[in-house]
Amino acid sequence: MKLHELQYNEGARSSRKRLGRGQGSGQGKTAGKGHKGQNARSGGGVSLGFEGGQTPLFRRIPKRGFTNRTRKEYAIVNVSSLDIFDNGTVVTTELLMEVGLVKKTLDGIKILGNGELSKKLTVNANKFSKSAVVVIEKAGGSVVVI
Repeated sequence: MKLHELQYNEGARSSRKRLGRGQGSGQGKTAGKGHKGQNARSGGGVSLGFEGGQTPLFRRIPKRGFTNRTRKEYAIVNVSSLDIFDNGTVVTTELLMEVGLVKKTLDGIKILGNGELSKKLTVNANKFSKSAVVVIEKAGGSVVVI
């Protein structure tokens, strides 16, 4: 089979209904909407989630928790994974993405102090944990908050 020989299966695709095009079409006059009523009107029909007056599912289910709309989510990098860089490297967001330690920056990058660091690095990030600052400075590096 070649690309130019591809075809849809029989009955897989049907042409659209051309509504309101005369009685002979079978979809004329009321255009398949029946006579009167909410669904026959323009813009008619019920809203999403409406269950005919019964309490809708989203109101029957108990509400739990709280969603903080101003919450910031940071991409996390451990100090131990920064050991792949050479001495004296300036570690930036772009460099972390290039190497693959961070896939998305989200609301910024946070460096955590998990592990050891043997290289002298200048680390640029949005946030640092206290232990990360201690580990980086102990290795002779410096911390820059963006």
